[in-house]
This record gives sequence, C-alpha cells and structure tokens, in this order.
Amino acid sequence: MMSREASGTLLVGREAELRTLDSFFSRARRDGAVLLLSGEAGVGKSVLLNAAVARAEAVGARVIRATGVQFEADVSYAVLNQLMLPLAPRFAHLGEVERNALMVALGLVSGRVPERTVVARACLNVLRHEAGQRPLLLVVDDLPWIDRPTTIVLEYLAHHLAGSGIGLLTASRTGEESYFDPNGLPGLRVEPVGEEAADELLRTAFPEMAVRVRRRILAEAQGNPLALLELADALDPAQLTARGVLPEVLPLTDGIEALFASRIKQLPELTRETLLLAALEGSGDLGLLRHTTSSVTGTSALVPAETARLIEIDEAASRVVFRHPLVRSAVVESSTNVERRRVHRRLADFFARDAERRAWHLAESSVEPDEAVAALLEEAARRKLHRGDATGAVASLTRAAHLSPSAADRGRRLAEAAYLGADVTGELDNASQLLDQARAFDPDLGGSLHAASAAAFILVNGDGIIDTAHRMVVSAIENGDHGYDANNTDLTDALYTLLLICWWAGREDFWPPLFDAIDRLVPEPPEVIWLMSTAFPDTARATVETRQRLAALIDRQSTEFDPGTLVRGNTSAVYIDLLGGCRDSAWRLIESGRAGGTVRSSLAGLMHLCLDDFATGRWEEGQRLADEGLALAKAHGYDFISYYFLFHQALLAAARGQDAAMHRWADELTRVTTQRRAYGAARFADHARSLGAIGRGDFEAAYHHACALSPAGTLAPYTPHALWVMLDLVEAALRTNRREQAEAHVSAMCEAALWDVSPRLGMLTHAARALVASDAEAPALFDKAIGTPGARNWPFDYARVRLLYGERLRRARAPIEARQHLSAALGIFEELGAVPWAARTAAELRAAGQAQPNTAVPAAAAAGLTAQETEIALLAAEGLTNKQIGERLFLSPRTVGSHLYRIFPKLGITSRAALRDALSDREM
Repeated sequence: MMSREASGTLLVGREAELRTLDSFFSRARRDGAVLLLSGEAGVGKSVLLNAAVARAEAVGARVIRATGVQFEADVSYAVLNQLMLPLAPRFAHLGEVERNALMVALGLVSGRVPERTVVARACLNVLRHEAGQRPLLLVVDDLPWIDRPTTIVLEYLAHHLAGSGIGLLTASRTGEESYFDPNGLPGLRVEPVGEEAADELLRTAFPEMAVRVRRRILAEAQGNPLALLELADALDPAQLTARGVLPEVLPLTDGIEALFASRIKQLPELTRETLLLAALEGSGDLGLLRHTTSSVTGTSALVPAETARLIEIDEAASRVVFRHPLVRSAVVESSTNVERRRVHRRLADFFARDAERRAWHLAESSVEPDEAVAALLEEAARRKLHRGDATGAVASLTRAAHLSPSAADRGRRLAEAAYLGADVTGELDNASQLLDQARAFDPDLGGSLHAASAAAFILVNGDGIIDTAHRMVVSAIENGDHGYDANNTDLTDALYTLLLICWWAGREDFWPPLFDAIDRLVPEPPEVIWLMSTAFPDTARATVETRQRLAALIDRQSTEFDPGTLVRGNTSAVYIDLLGGCRDSAWRLIESGRAGGTVRSSLAGLMHLCLDDFATGRWEEGQRLADEGLALAKAHGYDFISYYFLFHQALLAAARGQDAAMHRWADELTRVTTQRRAYGAARFADHARSLGAIGRGDFEAAYHHACALSPAGTLAPYTPHALWVMLDLVEAALRTNRREQAEAHVSAMCEAALWDVSPRLGMLTHAARALVASDAEAPALFDKAIGTPGARNWPFDYARVRLLYGERLRRARAPIEARQHLSAALGIFEELGAVPWAARTAAELRAAGQAQPNTAVPAAAAAGLTAQETEIALLAAEGLTNKQIGERLFLSPRTVGSHLYRIFPKLGITSRAALRDALSDREM
C-alpha cells in the first residue's frame, strides 16, 4: 500500500502496519498512547515515521520530532532539547522548582544538575498543557543514540501518558542496543518490503528509471525503503535512464553515509564549515552557531544544506536539526583532521566559561600530549563525579590519561578510572583493562592507591582471596607519598576499600592498619570516613554522638550526588538502624544503575533497601530487589558481591519457613565467601540458619548458629551482625537450659547500652532482659520493649517480642493478657507471611484458651480493618476499656474511641458487645 501525500512524503508499508498506525492515533488522541517501531537495519521505519507525521498534521496535531545523535562531546539531555525547546513558552505554567530544573537540564540557565525525576515531571506537565490546546505527537527516531538522561525522561513519559491525549512514537533499528526499555509498551516490527512492493515503490517515485538500473538498486537495497529512495535519488538523470555509468559500488545501509558525504562535498566551503561546527557542537543551537561561525549573514550559510535535504532550520525555535543522524556522521567523516581540530578549538574558545565542554573540545583539538588539557579533563571528571556522573568521569579520566605527557600521570589517571569502574560504575572487565594499561605505562604503579583499590575489587570478585587484597591495599597506604592528607581522595578511597576488606575478612588482626591510618589523617578524618569507621565495623561500641552525627549526614543527602559518598553514608547506617532515611538516595543509585549508569553503586543501594525492607516488613519488595540484585551482580561479574543477595534470599526463606530454600541459599553464600577466605561475610549465613532453626523449633541448632556470630556473654568486636541475633541467642539458650549463658549475654547487651545506639536494638535488649527476669519484673520490661518509640516500624521484631510476652503471660497464668499480645503478634506474622511464627503463635493462643485463634484476625482483615484497628478491636472484644487499651497501645483513650467509631461500621455492628461475635463468626 503506497501513496504520495501533497507534501511529497512517500508512504509505504503493509496494510497491517498502517492499520496499527491508525489505531495508535485513535488511542493517542483519546487517551494518550506509546508505539515503538523497529525494523531490521531500519527497514521502513523512517518512511512510516513520515507517514505518521503526515497523518498527525492532517488532523491538526502539533508534531515535535527528535533524533538520537552520537555526540563527540558529552552533552546531557541533548535529545530532550529537541523535544522541549519548541514548547519553551509553556514553561511559564510550571511551578518554580520544576521550571528551574527543566531550564537547567536544557542548558538555558546554569545550576546544579537537577534530579531526573523532577525534570521528567516538569516535561510531562508542559506536554499535558500543550496537549490541552490541540493534539500532540512526539516522534523520536534512532533510540540507540539517545543520551541517557533523555532516555530516563522518555521512560517516565511512556508510563504516564494515560489520559493525556499525547502520542509518543519511537523508532529503533532491530539489533541496536537502546537504553530505552520498551518492555510492556506496544510495539510494531516493520518487516522488509517485499520485492513486488519495492519494485512498485521505485516505479512510482522514479517513473523515468530504466529497468536495468531499477534491478540493480532492488538487489542492493534488499527491501529497505530508505535505501531504495536515497540510492535512487543520488543518481543523476543520465544514470537513472541508464545513459550514464552507475558507480561500481552502490552504498547500502552503512554505505548511505558515503552518499550523504557526496552531497556534503558539493556544498559551498562556508556551508561545510558551518555544518561541521553544528555536527561537532551537537545541540543545534542557532544562536551558538551565529557566534562561532565565520559567516556574517547568520544562518544563510546553512541554506544550501537545507536545500540539499541534509538539515532542517527552525528559525522559530532557533535550532538546526540534521534530517538523519547519518548526515551528521557523514559531515564529520568527510572533513579532515585539520578541519575538525580547528572547529574544536573554536568551540573551546566559545565555551570558555563551561569548564567541562571547554576541556573536552580542547582535548579533541590536541595533537600531542598536553598536561594542561589533561589536568582540565581530570578536574572535569571530579565535577562529573560530584554530581553523580561516574560514567562520564571514567571517560574524562581515560581521555586525560591519553593526553598526559608523563607515564606516571598517565598510569595514575588510568588507575583512578579503573577504580571508579570497579567500585562505582560496575564495569569490572573494563576496569581490568584500564588497570593493565596503567601498569603498562607505569611499571611502578604498584604503589598507586587507586590501582591497589581497583585491583582489590577485581581480585575478590575473581578467584583471589581476601588476604592478598588486604596486603595489597595496606602496602599501598603505608608506602604512599600522600602524607596522610585528609583531602587526598586517592587516600580516602583506599581507606574505604580497606574497611570493606577488613569487614569481609572477619579477622580482628586485619583492622589495626586501617584505624592507624585514619588516626594519622590531617587535619582530621573526613566526616563520612570517621562515621564509617565508628558506626559500621563495631556498632556495639558506637556512641550517641555517632548516631547523631550520622543522622545529620543522612539529612544532608538530598544535596549529595557523588555515588561513592552516598554509598558510604548509607553503609554507615546499616547496623545503627538509620537506613530508613537513606531510602531516597538508595533509590537514586538503583535508578542510575537501571539506566546503565552506576551499576556497582546500585548494587549497594539494592542491598541497603533489602535490609531495610526486611526490618520494616516490606518483604515482597525486598524479594524483588534481592532477585534483581543477584541477577545484576552475576551479569556484571560481581560474583563475590552476590553474597549480599544470597543472604537476603536465605533470610526471607528462613522467616517464611522455607527450610530447604534457606539452606540452599545459605550453602551458596558459604561457598562464595569461604573460597575467598571472607569469613566475616560467611557469618551472614549463620543469621539465616539461626532464624530458620528457631522458626522450626530447633533451639539447639539456633543456639550454635547464633554463637558462631558471637559467643554467649560477649558482643564480639568487629562483628555487628551479631547484634541481629542477640534475641535468638538468649531465647535459644533458655530453651536449651543454658540460663547462665543467657544471663551473661543479656549483661553484655546492657553494658553496651544498645538503646543509645538504636531504638530497635534497645527494644531487643529490653525483651532479652525480660526473658531472663523474674515473673514479677518481666512484664515491666516487656512493656518497655513494646513501648519503644517507633517499635511498630520493625514489625517482625515487634511481633516476636509480643509473642514472647504472650508466652510468658500464659505461663504466669494470665491468659486474657496473653491472648491480647498473641493475637497482635499473629496478625503481624500472617500479614508478613512468616508461616512458622504464625503457627507457633496460633498454638500459644489455643493454649491460652482461644478455641479458634485463626478466626478473629482474618475476619478483621476481611472487613477492611487496618493492623492497628484489628489490635484495638481484639482488645475491646476481650472487655478492656478505652483507657486500658490506650495504656496497652500507648494511645490516648480519645484516640481509641475514634478508632472504634470507624471499626463498628466496617464490622456491621453498633456496640462493643457485638465485637466478639463479629470477629469470630464473620464468614471469610
């Protein structure tokens, strides 16, 4: 099916493809819709895009087109500029935060790189406002060449167009990797045009073409409509009619670039010069071109290129757009090295106030090594890293290395790039290659701090052992010429690496070199290094000051973008239970990794969220993130780092009573860690095994696994994970007639004053004290535990304490009070899916005299009661007054009354007297 529109746009395609386009337009105009075109080697997609534009314009829609472009300079939001600048007048309708973020992203004003989600929301609001005036179609071609920041915005838009009346039509060649993830979005594969259709296309477009010429083009185009049209259009009249000689080789796909180059060579010299400047600059800003070109007539120099259909000039938007990215490539390829260097130098002069772009253009204009340019690129890398662009920082450092005159500087910069690749971006293979290059340039690189750190990460994720990594980094620190300068980032990066190595090793004798180096830092250790060294390795000895300073650091994370700094701050928060405040920064790291950015840092973000999800009861999310983290670690060669996610898989399986799965995950964790002699990391498996043993009632096994982390009566130094099995150890010791060991462990917990370190640890400490206390003292201690501020924020631990309290009350012959706590615990365990714990609690409820312990809580849930409403309803059904309920739950009597006022209608009752029947008899 083909036709030629009045505009001259040729439409070609199969009926199914055109029907899909029509369906897309109907949905887009009504509800908003997304369609992804793809085809082998771009078959037909450009023609269908033109067809789409013609259809949209025919119904009065506004069409905004953008094309992915491979930039020589590192320019963010390049494609977003093409989409949003035509709508600049609409920016006035945005709020101040969104307007500023969008203008900074588009380079209209200067400022810190904004959060990409804020930019995406701003774009959506602008587009919605425009679509409110008339239908709007966004057309984005060549997805694989789109810059990553724009990709994130497009992903956001694609999932938020419902009800907007906006169409998003994207196109990509099959087989080319794109950062845009089309999963779940409608797609249309454009198949090659058959021989008959291709022949008809050429007959229609070029009726004067000779049969012999047509057959030659059909053979070489292989069904690609774009190639059919462009190849034929390149021929002169004599060639078309077979009077002239055809070129020996007609260009195909990649060869089309040569075709564009032939057009470019026919342009006036000034036009070629201006095109080259536009191609190397990349943004298409006409204002910039006017300032940097030698033309005195503004954009007149570009008119011949527009006439030749190589570019489009939009004077209203003050932009020039290449009609196809191959044109831009052809412009660059058809120029000489001298011409390119001259233009890069001119652009460097223009960007005198933009240090990063100036550095890049200076680098491209350099022929010989130049330390001044290399230093500028290195500084640009620092700025990129500070705002979170670790991938850009690696690229800048690598380029700086190749411009470095001295072998030492070259090796040093490559080593730092290797370190960032291994510890931040997640490019272990590339990091290894960079490190090899660095050593080749500088055989004495062994003492480089970044080289040692990078090598350590590569080593432990390969077949190396922790001991070797430890010696390597310690030697580099102790023999370096850094003077223990606290502002030396090479040194602080090495100290962070050494801290992780010591932690993984689990050996007390590994730590002294680290603390000695930190103590020698002048004028004083950086805040994040000090916090990591005091809050993370030995949390049981942390102080109130540590917690306060760490909380303050976390509060400042909203203005921090360096992935390394964020990971270090979040790591410090793990055992001190401040991960809740780190969730936003962890998600930022994860989203960066998903977009192909800081993969290694995103692994840390995933693990931190997994830990927080388990503690706060987000088990389903934690399971998904653990699956994602495990797959990501394996895909990027972080075989050792995968132990983090093996641990979380084992922990969830233990809590859910999936013993076979728990042992399988724990065994794999043990294998991965012990083969590298990472015995500290290997201890994680004992946590899962201890929890699983208690869940199935095997308290002897639980005791031994808990003691493997820290012997009874001690909180082993540099083993903060032992704090998470303290309650396991005390309960298991009592259940196996080891009261002396249980009491000794509780004494160690109290001596550490863990309530000052973390409210959650305080809750567990008071619960452990209650377990070893007398019947007279226990209730007050249990009340203190469940009355810990924020206790319900840790539902599994909180439910365990309520279970233990209920068990103690039942044994003390207080069944009514016992049922209150047991019922509350049962509801939480059932909601979490902690099957063995729910079964144990149900058995206790039966022993406490509740004949059908499983009825009330499910009935309450079926009626739509929240967890707190369920707890209040159960207590009221037991006959407690509002005041008594308030005392139990630390609520005011008035608040309890308000809850009951909402509970009665949900249960279909009008009085307290009907509560018990409503909760026990309601059909599920």
